[in-house]
Amino acid sequence: MDFAFDARTEELRARLLAFMDEYVHPAEAVAHEQRQRLASPWETPAVVEELKAEAKRQGLWNLFLPDAEHGAGLTNLQYAPLAEITGRSPQLAPTATNCAAPDTGNMEVLAQFGDEAQRKQWLQPLLAGEIRSAFAMTEPDVASSDATNITTHIERDGDEYVITGRKWYISGAMNPDCKIFIVMGKTDPDGPDIRRQQSMVLVPRDTPGVTVRRAMHVFGYEDHWHGGHAEVVFDRARVPVTNLIGEEGGGFAIAQARLGPGRIHHCMRLIGMAERAIELMCRRAVSREAFGRPLAQQGVVHNWIADARVTVEQLRLLVLKTAWLMDTVGNRGAHTEIQAIKIATPRAVVGIIDKAIQLHGAGGVSQDFPLAELYAGARTLMIADGPDEVHQRSLARRELKKYA
Repeated sequence: MDFAFDARTEELRARLLAFMDEYVHPAEAVAHEQRQRLASPWETPAVVEELKAEAKRQGLWNLFLPDAEHGAGLTNLQYAPLAEITGRSPQLAPTATNCAAPDTGNMEVLAQFGDEAQRKQWLQPLLAGEIRSAFAMTEPDVASSDATNITTHIERDGDEYVITGRKWYISGAMNPDCKIFIVMGKTDPDGPDIRRQQSMVLVPRDTPGVTVRRAMHVFGYEDHWHGGHAEVVFDRARVPVTNLIGEEGGGFAIAQARLGPGRIHHCMRLIGMAERAIELMCRRAVSREAFGRPLAQQGVVHNWIADARVTVEQLRLLVLKTAWLMDTVGNRGAHTEIQAIKIATPRAVVGIIDKAIQLHGAGGVSQDFPLAELYAGARTLMIADGPDEVHQRSLARRELKKYA
C-alpha cells in the first residue's frame, strides 16, 4: 500500500489550498452576513455563486466523480486529501466545488444507473451546478436504520407510478434550487426477497402531490448551508414509468452502491473538520491566559492537542487505506474498512471538536466560532448513512464468521 500523493493530487491540493485561503475562508463571514439579508433563509447567498464560478474557472469542480466523462476522473485515493481540505469549511467549500452531499451521491446514481434521457434531463444540470437535488429514503414512522422497513408505496398504474408516503430529514429539500428527488419506496411490498421489494424513482419537486412540509432541526440548527433537512409528503404523486432508475426491485442495491462512496466522502471531510478544530484549539491556547499563564502551558491542554493529533493521523491512514481498497478491489472488497471508518471517524472527531469547544469556553458554543456547527454536523454523522450500531453489528458478524 502506497499512500503517497501522485503528481496530479499534489497539483490539485496546492490549487485547492490556495482557493480555500484566498476565496473560501474570507467568504465565510460574508456569507453569514448576506444570509441575514435574504428574503428566505433557504436562498443561496450571492458569495456562494461567486465561489462556484471561481472554482469552475480554476478547474476545481466535480472532483468527487471518478467517471472521467462526467467528473474529474480521480480515484478515491486521489480525492481523499481534496475532500479533507474542503471539510475545513463544510458550510461553503463542498458546495463551491460542486462536491456537496446529497448531490454527489445522486449524481453517482444517475451516472451509474440512469438511462440516457435521465442523465440528460437531471445529471447534466447537476454537474453544471445549475440545480440541486435530494435523496428521499428516511421515514419518521419506521426504524430507517433498516432500509427494508420503509413503507412508502410506489404503485404502477398504466404508464405511471403513483407514490404515497412520508419522508423526513431529506437533506437539501428546503433549497429552492432543489428540483428533483430520488425517492426510494416499495414496488413489491409482499415480495419474498425483502431486498428486492424496493425501487427508486425520479420525482420532480413540482410534481402535484409533493409537499415539502417543514424544515427539520439538527441540534437546533436548520442547516441552511446544506439546503436544510425537510419533511416531505408524497400524496399519490404521479410520475412516468420512465422515471424508474434501473429496474424494479433494484432500489436496495442502488442504495448500497450510493452509500459506500458517500460514507468515505463524509469521513474524508470529517478529518478536515478535525484539522480545523485543532487549528482553532491551538490558536486559542496561545492567545489566552488563565491563572497567570497561557492556556498553551496548561498540561491538560497539551494532552488534548496531542491526543487530537494522534487520532487524526490514525483516522487519515485508515481512510486512505479504505480509499485504496475501493480503488483496487472495489467497494465490496473494502466493506469491512468502509464500516470501520464509518464507526471510528465521526465519534473520534466529535471528541476532538468537543475539546476545542471546551478550550473556547462560552465562545465555543456561540455563533462567533464554527465549532458548535461543526459539532452538530459531526455528531449527526454517527446516525446518517446508517447508525454506528448497524455497522458494528455487521462488522462483528463478519469477524465472528472466521471462527464459526
